[in-house]
Amino acid sequence: MLKSMSSSEDHLVSLIVSSTGKSHLRQIHAVLLRTSLIRSSDVFHHFLSRLAPRDLDYSRHVFSQRSNPSVSHCNTMIRAFSVSETPGEGFRLFRALRRKTFPPANPLSSSFALKCCIKSGDLLGGLQIHGKIFSDGFLSDSLLLTTLMDFYSTYANSAAACKVFDEIPKRDTVSYNVLISCFLRNKRTRDVLFLFDKMMKEVDGCVRPDGVTCLLALQACASLGALDFGTQVHEFIDGNGLGGALNLNNTLVSMYSRCGSMDKAYEVFNRMRERNVVSWTAMITGLAMNGFGKEAIEAFEKMLKCGIFPQEHTLTGLLSACSHSGLVHEGMMFFDRLKSGEFKMKPNLHHYGCIVDLLGRARLLDKAYSLVQSMEMKPDSTIWRTLLGACRVQGNVELGERVISHLIELKAEEAGDYVLLLNTYSSVGNWEKVTELRSLMKEKRIHTKPGFSAMEVQGTVHEFIVDDVSHPRKEEIYKMLAEINQQLKIAGYVAEVASELHNLDSVEEKGHALTYHSEKLAIAFGILMTPPGTTIRVTKNLRTCVDCHNFAKFVSRVYDRVVIVRDRSRFHHFKGGFCSCNDFW
Repeated sequence: MLKSMSSSEDHLVSLIVSSTGKSHLRQIHAVLLRTSLIRSSDVFHHFLSRLAPRDLDYSRHVFSQRSNPSVSHCNTMIRAFSVSETPGEGFRLFRALRRKTFPPANPLSSSFALKCCIKSGDLLGGLQIHGKIFSDGFLSDSLLLTTLMDFYSTYANSAAACKVFDEIPKRDTVSYNVLISCFLRNKRTRDVLFLFDKMMKEVDGCVRPDGVTCLLALQACASLGALDFGTQVHEFIDGNGLGGALNLNNTLVSMYSRCGSMDKAYEVFNRMRERNVVSWTAMITGLAMNGFGKEAIEAFEKMLKCGIFPQEHTLTGLLSACSHSGLVHEGMMFFDRLKSGEFKMKPNLHHYGCIVDLLGRARLLDKAYSLVQSMEMKPDSTIWRTLLGACRVQGNVELGERVISHLIELKAEEAGDYVLLLNTYSSVGNWEKVTELRSLMKEKRIHTKPGFSAMEVQGTVHEFIVDDVSHPRKEEIYKMLAEINQQLKIAGYVAEVASELHNLDSVEEKGHALTYHSEKLAIAFGILMTPPGTTIRVTKNLRTCVDCHNFAKFVSRVYDRVVIVRDRSRFHHFKGGFCSCNDFW
């Protein structure tokens, strides 16, 4: 039985609970020492619980004076260490607690120790704790197993996290959220949508999506370009009284923007009762990636008039808007204002990258290269890749080779960099260099990243790769693609054979090699599965090639469809035979 506290102890505990400042807590410590109430386990626990999050160094000293601390005292310190800059101390205290024969550690001890391992990046320590959880018989503790899932999620081990999830006896919203977060962190975005859908159908009242679930699901939808599913999440948010949450509204703006639906993004933004710099940044960035440069500038100026000061990400979005829309004068003007200190920050690598992109798109390659060489900071690989992309578009082989040498010097070259250089060589017909570069890639074991395109139909995301034969409706898709190609040829479409990097013998062979790119298969599937006039939305993991770009332009005109393609850098809105990027990407 617990011994009841005296009135003096009750009074001190109430003082402890109401204290917030370090000095006040130290004064209480003096009183506890003078009255010997420090010996009371309950009083000491209340005092340590209040002190540890506020003054860890002093707490460490107080704790060390305790001759026989209880498990709850140790747990208080382990918990404090788990959110400190020295989480390793918490794990060491946990191990010391386990070495004692009495009292034994409890599930909370393991949970806080796991959080220490997450914070310190101690994989081995976490694995040891997992073993102890099993041997201690704590596998029925749902809260502890949820923390264990979070541990595996941190180390990108989604398989282990799933296994732990399956072992949780009573799953709740928190455990689902941890697994969803794990899937998102490991780029298993389709599994995120599956879990959200499963939560919606759960009959158990303990499992229901909350604000965190919706936030994670919206991020997955944005990554996949899953507009229909994102709209369903939006409806759930509004239908369950979550529509006033600022973070959810900000994420909705971002999701709709990244799905190419700026009308919906505007709708959410305009109805928001409260907007912060994140709201404005999401709107400006969304307009930028969708090619609405002038509207992004207007939004930025309006934000300033509202008294909201920009952050670094805001300026990145603004400069990117100028770049994607070819607004050279405006972009340089904002960059000069940034350098002058008007926005109380210095240009960072992302800002320089946007200006290099801007100048490259404007065919001012020499000026872009000079800017990179004159930067106050060392250019990173992203800056050089941006310049390399401009070299590819303009067929500037000499500068492209110089840029690659800079990437090699940084030891940051990737398969995509060599592909850009291959594109540059092939665009000017230098097949000898193409062959030479391919041999070098083979020698250095550089493998290109496989491209894929995704399209959502009725809430289900369908993925395609080049020459894909895995789709259950493949025969219908290839038949539709053949019909589309026939219609486009009548309208004047000719395959852009420079997009084919292999030196094939004839133009016909090259054209055939380009026919079954993943993007074309996705567009054919969209025409097959949706009624006439429906917008076709495709998400692509790589930069779209010139031939697929031309193909989409012809489809938008011949089939009277709006086709929206999101590649790895921007959106392409095709309508009536034209693209929002003005054929520069």
